[in-house]
Amino acid sequence: MPGIVGLVTKMPRERAECELSAMVAALSRDPSYGTGTWIDEGQGMYVGWSYRRNSFSEGMPLRDGSRNVTLIFSGEEYRDRSRYCLKEELEIGTRRASEYLLQLYEEDASFPANLNGRFQGLLVDRARGTAKLFNDRYGMHRVYFHESNDAFYFAVEAKTILAVRPELRVIDQRGLGEFIACGCVLENRTLFQKIYALPPASCWVLGHGALQQKANYFEAASWENQEVLGQEDYYQQLRDVFSQTLPHYFNGHEKIGMSLTGGLDTRMIMAWRRFALGSLPCYSFGGMYRDCQDVRMARKVAGLCGQTHEVIPVDKKFLSKFADYAERTVYLTDGCAEVNRAADLYVNERAREIAPVRMTGNYGGEVLRRIVAFKPGEPLPNLLSEELAPYLLQAANTYRRLLDCHPLSFAIFRQAPWHHYGLLALEETQLSLRSPYLDNEFIKTVYRAPASALDNKVCLHLIADGSAALSNLRTDRGLAGSRGPVASAILRNYLEFTFKAEYAYDYGMPQPVARVDHILSPLHLERLFLGRHKFCHYRVWYRDYLADYVREMLLDSRSLSRPYVNRRTVETIVNGHLGGGKNYTSEIHKLLTLELVHRIFVDSN
Repeated sequence: MPGIVGLVTKMPRERAECELSAMVAALSRDPSYGTGTWIDEGQGMYVGWSYRRNSFSEGMPLRDGSRNVTLIFSGEEYRDRSRYCLKEELEIGTRRASEYLLQLYEEDASFPANLNGRFQGLLVDRARGTAKLFNDRYGMHRVYFHESNDAFYFAVEAKTILAVRPELRVIDQRGLGEFIACGCVLENRTLFQKIYALPPASCWVLGHGALQQKANYFEAASWENQEVLGQEDYYQQLRDVFSQTLPHYFNGHEKIGMSLTGGLDTRMIMAWRRFALGSLPCYSFGGMYRDCQDVRMARKVAGLCGQTHEVIPVDKKFLSKFADYAERTVYLTDGCAEVNRAADLYVNERAREIAPVRMTGNYGGEVLRRIVAFKPGEPLPNLLSEELAPYLLQAANTYRRLLDCHPLSFAIFRQAPWHHYGLLALEETQLSLRSPYLDNEFIKTVYRAPASALDNKVCLHLIADGSAALSNLRTDRGLAGSRGPVASAILRNYLEFTFKAEYAYDYGMPQPVARVDHILSPLHLERLFLGRHKFCHYRVWYRDYLADYVREMLLDSRSLSRPYVNRRTVETIVNGHLGGGKNYTSEIHKLLTLELVHRIFVDSN
C-alpha cells in the first residue's frame, strides 16, 4: 500500500542507498503507483515512498522556501482547507493538495498533534536540527520498524524490512499464538520476530544515524476525562459536529464513490450530505445467489438521493481465480488479512474502476455503539502442537487485560489498529478509503455520550434530522421504516431469523447438522438460506468450487510438516470438510493463511 520506507544509519552511503533501493523495490505496487526517494547523508537518513497518482500524497517531498524543512507525508488529512488554499487551486491542480501542511507546521509548535486523518510522515527541520517520524493518533496507517545494531528501519510494509534483513524471516511464537487465538497480533507486535508497529500517536525523534527518542503526542485520557453530557445536549453536539466535519471528507479533486450498505452508518452520510443528481456513483458488494439485503436497501437509498447504483458481485469468476487472490491477500497485507478476505480484494479492484476514493461507513458501529468485533477463540482440539499451547493461553490473558479500559478507547486505539488493520491495508492497496467516523472532533464528542445514548436510537435520530425520506426506509435488519409497530416487529424478527440462519448454514453450522445437510445435498438447501445478508459463503465454496485448491495446499508435504500443526488432525479437517459431512470453515481459513505466510515470507529466506 502507499507509504514511506527508509532507514536511519551510520553505515556507508553506498550500502545505505543499496538497502533503500531494495526496500522501495519491495513495496507493493501497480501501474497506478509512483515512487520517490530523498537522502540526507549528514543525518544518516535514507527515505523512500510510494503514492497513488493524483492522490493527496502525490508531490512529495514538500519543501519550504528556505529548503530547511522537508516533509514526506503519506495518507490523507481532513479539514477545511479554504484558509490555506483556494478551492480553484486544488481543483485545477495549480497547488498540491497537501502543501498547506508546511504552513500548519510553521504555525503549530505541537505538530503533528492537530492533524486529522490517517497518515504517516517524516518531518526534517535542519534549522532546528530535528527529524520526527510520526503516525496518526489511531495508528491506522501502520508504520513497521526494526532496530538493529547498525540501523533503525521503518516501513509501511513489513516485507520491505524483510527484503534487506532476511534474518528476520522467522515467525514470532507469541505473535503466532495471538493471530491464531484472536485473528490479529496484539500490542503492536507482528508475526515476525523483532519487527514491531509504531504505537498510535507516535512522534519519534531520529538523527545522527540512529533513533534518539520515543515519544507520543496524544493520550486517550484527555478525551476519557471529559464530562459526560445529558442525552439531549449530547445529541445536539454530535449532530453539529457530524454536519460540520462531514464535508471535509469530500474534499479534493479525486472522484469519490459511495460504498453503500443497507445499514445505519452509510445512511447517516447520505442523509447529511447533499449531492447534485448523478454526481456520486454508489455501489454495493453482492453475491452469486440473490440480491442480499445490503444490495436491495442500498439501491433504494441511492434512488431516493438521485444517484446511480451498481452491484459488484462476488461470483464464479472470483472463485476461478481464488488461488491468486488468496496469495495476493496474504502478501499485500504481510499476513494481517486471512485468505477469506480475498473476496474483498476482488471487489475493491472493481470499485477502483468506478472511483479511486471509496467513501464508507466503516467504524461507525465501533465508535457510536461500542461494538466489540473480536475475542479469543479456542482452536480445534489436537490441531496445534503442544508447544503453542502456552502462547494461546497468553493471548487470551493479554486480550482480557487489554479489554479492561474505556470501551471506546478499546474500540479505536486497540481494536481498530490491530483487528481491523488487515482489511484496511488490503483495501488501500487498491484505492483510498475514507470514513467520517474516525474524525478527531467526532470521536472526542462521542466520549461524552451518556450510557443511554449507546444504541441505534441516536443514529436513527440523525438520519431523521438529515432526511425524512431516508428515515422512512427500513434498514437491512428492519430498523426504522414507515410500517406500523406490529408489521415492523414481524419484519425485524423475520430478518433476524434469516440473518442467523444464514450464519448457521455457513460458518456456524454444527457438525451434526453438517452431516444431515450432506445427506440432503441433492436438494440444494443452501439456496434457501445463503445470500440473504452475506456475499461470501466459504463453507460451501471450500467444499465444492475450491476443493482442489484446499486439498493441494493443505495436504501438501510442506504444509503437513509445519511444526505448529498436527498432521493427522489437518488431514481429518480437509477430508471431513471436502467430503461434506463436517464444517471446518474457520480452521481452513487459518491453515491456508498460515501456510501462505510461511511460503511467501519464511520459506523464501
